[in-house]
Amino acid sequence: MAPGDRLPSSRELTEEHRVGPATVSRAIAMLAAEGLVVARPGSGTFVAPRRRASGNEAADTSWQAVALAGRDYDPANAVEAAQPLPAQGITMSGGYLHQSLQPTRALSAALTRAARRPDAWHRAPAAGLESLREIFARQTGPDLTPQDVLITGGGQSGLSLLFRAIVAPGSPVLMESPTYPGALTAARAAGLRPVPVPMDDEGVRLDLLADAFAMTGARLLYCQPTFHNPTGTVLSAERRARIGDVAHAAGAFVIEDDFARHLGHGRPAPPPLVGGDRHGTVVHLTSLTKPASPSLRIGAIIARGPVMRRLRSMRYVDDFFVARPLQEAAVELLSTSAWDRHLQALSTSLFERCAVLADSLARELPEWQLARLPAGGLHLWIRLPPGSDDSIAADAARAHGVTVNAGHRFFPAEPPAAHLRLSFAAAANPAELAEGARLLRSSRDGT
Repeated sequence: MAPGDRLPSSRELTEEHRVGPATVSRAIAMLAAEGLVVARPGSGTFVAPRRRASGNEAADTSWQAVALAGRDYDPANAVEAAQPLPAQGITMSGGYLHQSLQPTRALSAALTRAARRPDAWHRAPAAGLESLREIFARQTGPDLTPQDVLITGGGQSGLSLLFRAIVAPGSPVLMESPTYPGALTAARAAGLRPVPVPMDDEGVRLDLLADAFAMTGARLLYCQPTFHNPTGTVLSAERRARIGDVAHAAGAFVIEDDFARHLGHGRPAPPPLVGGDRHGTVVHLTSLTKPASPSLRIGAIIARGPVMRRLRSMRYVDDFFVARPLQEAAVELLSTSAWDRHLQALSTSLFERCAVLADSLARELPEWQLARLPAGGLHLWIRLPPGSDDSIAADAARAHGVTVNAGHRFFPAEPPAAHLRLSFAAAANPAELAEGARLLRSSRDGT
């Protein structure tokens, strides 16, 4: 039919094709959604004008390279995250729970109850619902109040906000080495210069941290004191007691990324740094996405003093507030016994999966060095034999049907050796983890 031609009536189409009126209506609606027909009430449905062909030449967007110059951007994380998973493959990369570990039923029930609230779609306060802020304050420390809490759209959103709020573009930011790649990307996107501070078995080295503050004049440290990503390290009690004082002596803030508090493997996590902070030095960041679901984009920043006022002001610049239905659902979820039961079951499952993967790697790849058997978190941190290339190892694993994370992405500067990060939470079950270890051996052998 030509543009402008009138389609047969619904009755004619029904009779011609021997289908019901509802089928005809759905078909016309689909055509209209695709822009192929135009419905004119009272006149009928007509073929839409043809779109002009643009030819075979691709649009020239090369001018954007000049326009975007001068802004530091590290695409490495986005590029690796965007790669498609192998068909029927085993996922041992990423930082989220497999759907079988997520509290799907409890989440659905919480969202349903939240949607029934008469004010569910009203505008939320910029700082977040007070009931949700109260929960985060109570979980984090006895002296914290809802006024110390700002609700964010997940942990990554909170990181981006903090890096932009606390220090100016061009400033250094101290980071454990290795560290979370998303933090490196967020810091660089904010115009900051990541400076590595080495770690050992007790966490970040405070002697080198003090030196780094003195040498760089940095006013910010980003760290993960509990079940560190990627190494699984827990900052020792002695260093937990001193790290705030080291930063305070330098006139600096500490961002405590507490993403893994609910990801312990049976033992309780040590108290957050912010709970013992006397000077407003520590800014605490937590999130529900890791222990619940990647789509529960709810996090919280806990801070005291002028920095909180600045953060709340920046909220108006960024997005005004986090969607209220999601906040209401988070309140419903965290207020039920189902959440506690989920955390207990998750702890047991993570402990089992961690042990299965560690044992399987020791059997299949004894030359791979496990940094430690973590007491919490979602990952194992593996040091490859001397002379290995982690990018080549990751590519070979993908070719054999297993996704892993290349270790160089986790270092603010040059890595000291080749590493891989292996997730034991993203696979469907422990049996997949054992099979994944076997496939990793095959990828090493090229078989």
